[in-house]
Amino acid sequence: MLDKHARWVLAGPIHFIAVRLNSYGITPNTITLIGFVLTILSAIIIATGYFFVGGLVLGVAALFDMLDGVLARLSKPSKFGAFLDSTLDRYSESFSFLGLVYYYLTFANARNELSLIFFILIGSLMVSYTRARAEALNIECKVGLLQRPERLVILIVGLLSYWVFPIVLTVALWILAIFTNVTALQRIYDVYWKAAQSQVTLPPQEKS
Repeated sequence: MLDKHARWVLAGPIHFIAVRLNSYGITPNTITLIGFVLTILSAIIIATGYFFVGGLVLGVAALFDMLDGVLARLSKPSKFGAFLDSTLDRYSESFSFLGLVYYYLTFANARNELSLIFFILIGSLMVSYTRARAEALNIECKVGLLQRPERLVILIVGLLSYWVFPIVLTVALWILAIFTNVTALQRIYDVYWKAAQSQVTLPPQEKS
């Protein structure tokens, strides 16, 4: 997967920085919040049409996303920290695409791009929800082609390539729109299979 290659290349420098930050008493939650602020900044830049700069800032935010996880393992992890990280991840991804929505709204013929973003957000929501719901039932659910790191890499590549090869961003949106939802379906099947194999008794359906 794309994120595995990136993490392998950056593992050494990220670990070195995390050790230094830990020695200075900087908490993972602080890094999480800085990464979130950078994501908001990137969304604003993307909304103005400066995709290359927005992609660079989003890439830096992604590094902070990696860094907070390593720092959490070096320090004493907390349940709230894990909760905060997951929650802000959802907001971050939504804001990134909101920036794209704002940009495309300035064009009369951007219906396809806006539709793709709509399906991406549905898929992203369902990928997160299926895992959270499965884990609430004590079923591990981490499978899927496009988890958040892969989605982030694809979006960044599309943004950085836009002004040279605009088609790359369109292709990236198609890939994300299709395979985020494929990932959600993979997780649904995975939970179904695991529940059937272990004969897990699921609780009654809840209204939401």
